[in-house]
Amino acid sequence: MINSLLERKIEKRLDQVRLPGRILFLTEDPELIQRQLAGEDLPWSTKSPGNNPKLRDDISTDEITPAHYCFYFDETLGEIPYMGLKCGSVTPIGRGDVKRGGFVCAVSGKRRGKGSSREQSPYAEMCAGIRVVIAENIERIYKQNCQNLGLLTSTNFSLIDKIRGGEDIALAEFTAGEDEITRQVIEYGGLFPFNVARMQKKVFLPPIKTEKRPMTLAEKIFARHMLNEEGGVGVASVKPGDTGFARADLRFSHEYVTPMAAIFFERYVGKDAKVNDASSIIFFRDHLTFLDEVISEEKKKLGLLDLATQLKLKQQDFAAKQGIKLHGELTDRKGSEGICHAIVLETYALPGQLNVGSDSHTPHVGAIGCVAFGIGTTDVFNSWITKDVRVKVPESVKIVIRGKKHANVTAKDFILKILSLDYVRSGKALAKVMEYAGEAIEELGVDERATMTNMAAEIGGFTGIVAPDKKAVDFLVERRGADPRKMDRAKANAMIDGLCSDRDAQYAHVIELDAAEITPMVATPGDPGNGNYIRELNTPVPVEIAYGGTCTAGKNEDMDMYAAVLADALKQGKRIADSVKFYIQFGSQETREYCLRKGYLEVFQKAGAHVIEPSCGACINAGPGVSTRPDQVVISAQNRNFPGRSGPGQMYLASPLTVAASAVAGYIVEYEPSEKGELVGA
Repeated sequence: MINSLLERKIEKRLDQVRLPGRILFLTEDPELIQRQLAGEDLPWSTKSPGNNPKLRDDISTDEITPAHYCFYFDETLGEIPYMGLKCGSVTPIGRGDVKRGGFVCAVSGKRRGKGSSREQSPYAEMCAGIRVVIAENIERIYKQNCQNLGLLTSTNFSLIDKIRGGEDIALAEFTAGEDEITRQVIEYGGLFPFNVARMQKKVFLPPIKTEKRPMTLAEKIFARHMLNEEGGVGVASVKPGDTGFARADLRFSHEYVTPMAAIFFERYVGKDAKVNDASSIIFFRDHLTFLDEVISEEKKKLGLLDLATQLKLKQQDFAAKQGIKLHGELTDRKGSEGICHAIVLETYALPGQLNVGSDSHTPHVGAIGCVAFGIGTTDVFNSWITKDVRVKVPESVKIVIRGKKHANVTAKDFILKILSLDYVRSGKALAKVMEYAGEAIEELGVDERATMTNMAAEIGGFTGIVAPDKKAVDFLVERRGADPRKMDRAKANAMIDGLCSDRDAQYAHVIELDAAEITPMVATPGDPGNGNYIRELNTPVPVEIAYGGTCTAGKNEDMDMYAAVLADALKQGKRIADSVKFYIQFGSQETREYCLRKGYLEVFQKAGAHVIEPSCGACINAGPGVSTRPDQVVISAQNRNFPGRSGPGQMYLASPLTVAASAVAGYIVEYEPSEKGELVGA
């Protein structure tokens, strides 16, 4: 394999670029976008920015490449970019519009590329002719995917005039402020050509020589995993900004990403090449198991269901060829073994590890003290070659939640509160580690902590982490299955020894919250950051669909919450409201077995809930629980409510308790049993 890499030609590193073409301003006004698509070039002034059109903020990868179109994994994606972009209630960009428009640059506002780690988004932009993306700030995974593919990014709006003037632009404009390794990745035109040059020893890898210093928990784990000057693993100390390659303990991907990564691997490395250490790679079939039940006839006619099947088959074939463990579909009934994050936490991850996965919610397993983060397709396939990933040690933000929470408040309410803070909404938390601490966090079980670390993705953070303690040890001892993964208490205690932040560790920012001041919350439609206390909603919000599931809310403790609310309702002689369909979807087969042991399936059935086998499902518009009309109101325990992500309806995010209580009441309501045993507001 290495020889085949070394034989390949390395392109000369770039030092200047010229970007002939038009600029597409992604504005809030759909008419302005449509005028650009029709051939008009909008004026833009760097001297009088107040006169410029208002740019769209928070453009998610769901809007750049809607989920169903990610079944393509070739240049067809060039027809797709921005088809999901919402300007108010309008989606102004159609299939092929961007490619036909001759655009070379796309400009937007804050937090460009938030959400899913799908590399199809920048790949689609590139295939449509876009060569540079300009935005006020850019989400970490999306930006790294752009760099890996060779798509330039910048936050410098003065480049607009240079592009329009057809000037040569020094590549230094796009590498300014970047670390030495990222600079070289950009200059080589992407991660793969850089890695080939790296194997040929043509690139400069700055050694990490940080002197011993107090470190955060995440920094300690990075230090243990960074490659050193001798070619081994581990350095004495790291600080934010140190760059290098970190050896991964686990690398996993799912059927949305594995096929594209496999094609890259076979194209650039060789059809007969073998991955590096197949035993530490895991594949999952977890996203599209129920797609056929909800995909529209129009999309079927476009062949998208057939393409989704090809994703499954390509992953199966590559797994078999490489000897990689695949957690796939069930053989006796419809569904999957489980969602990747759920299974990695339940079965594989260990405190102190560094794990990477092809999904933005990979931080899920930070609940037991891992550094785990999402990567894109190019990073995945390169990690199959090198067993390491490019890392710039991030700053950490400490989020301390003190005091005792209310009985009807959950980790989901905590994270919705955090997401509503100006520090997060302004993008200041981007690419930072979220370290959760405080009495209220310590009281949470591991499943609830996983909700906090999982949704570091919505914060835009690098990852989320909680220092492992007795509850993490209990989780490892009680939840790990048969040998060889079964964990004894002595081994688990030894594993967490020293996994905590030093007293004098430095943080970029500290957020302190009082749990007693937080009451049940919802995020109103459009963005997880739209947090509001339920009791402050102006009018009752009737719901048609309630959904409890996904990696964020399909865990054992989530099932405890759904069951508690529905059992309480049954005692009162109530069931799910006639106007509501309530779907409960397990995150894994282990959680399904847990519900069987606890008798929850009977409770769910008696209350009128629809129970679904594991899959990502409705969260990615690929299973029961999706909306079908723009006026349809959904309350969901999932992690995202970006426009169009789970259908055209209006989605509110909430905790499992709130979702179940609202399903019974028929409208959004807090779960708070009164002295009479009735739901507040019911």
